[in-house]
Amino acid sequence: MSKISNKVTIIGAGNVGATTAYTLLLSGIVSDLVLIDVNRDKAIGEMLDLAHGIPLCPPAQIIAGDYPDCKDSDIVIITAGSNRKPGESRLDLTKKNMAVIRHVVPNVVKYAPKAIIIMVTNPVDVLTYAAQQISGLPPSRVIGSGTILDTSRLRYVLSEHTGIDPRNIHSYIIGEHGDTRVPCWSLTTIAGMSIRGFCDACGKCSNDLLDFSKHKFDEEVKNTAVEIIKRKGATYYAISLAIRRIVEAILRDERSILTVSCKLEGQYGIDDVYLSLPSIVGTNGIERILEIPLSQDEMEGLRRSAATIKEAIAEAF
Repeated sequence: MSKISNKVTIIGAGNVGATTAYTLLLSGIVSDLVLIDVNRDKAIGEMLDLAHGIPLCPPAQIIAGDYPDCKDSDIVIITAGSNRKPGESRLDLTKKNMAVIRHVVPNVVKYAPKAIIIMVTNPVDVLTYAAQQISGLPPSRVIGSGTILDTSRLRYVLSEHTGIDPRNIHSYIIGEHGDTRVPCWSLTTIAGMSIRGFCDACGKCSNDLLDFSKHKFDEEVKNTAVEIIKRKGATYYAISLAIRRIVEAILRDERSILTVSCKLEGQYGIDDVYLSLPSIVGTNGIERILEIPLSQDEMEGLRRSAATIKEAIAEAF
């Protein structure tokens, strides 16, 4: 059950931060919202624009503030940092955005020591690890947005292929939110059937075509952010919905299973790294990381993903 008062602070009032604020106001799950940005005029402008719509939304209060205004926040969402540019990978952003995190996180802990931190800034797995190390908070309370968006993109492209409502397509992308992410084809189901079983049942494509299509779907998910950035400069609508989903799960104590970036401490024999796995998310943050059954190829892919992130962490620190 949700509380009467739910306070969320967003640090970074750029495209992702501002769109997340808009999404949270529309959702009605937040009673108090704080926007913080190094460019205070930008934060004030976004706050005013959003505030003028509050009479048309569920009741809420929004302010443009500074770190002391984080006080009593249930959740602090960090979107501050440099955006990914055409030709850049998420890991290329590491050095630039590590400096931002080193400044932001100590201020969050100083003024909102009981808050759950949701890291969105890329490379999200590396920076979520950094945020947990810098903050000293339990890993359960430092969460990365992870592959929730990647998973949503996969469900969308499968919906386009099958003609089935994406809400009835169940799948996961695990590992890095980046080039080494791992689609879990062995666990992809529609109406309780495997994707191959569903295609056999509806006669939509042969096994050979399905195997080719899986590669095509994988490439589409991998390259879609690059395509969006090329065409409009940034991605922010879908990620803001992914962030809202995490916030809902926490504030409503839903115990939802989400592919958030979480700290592995021995799961699958992997330790001391943040990457995405289906996890139970509720009022205390990450309540449990689920060790789902993986195929041999998926397990190998997860280990490659962990090695890639660990290498980036080593370089960052």
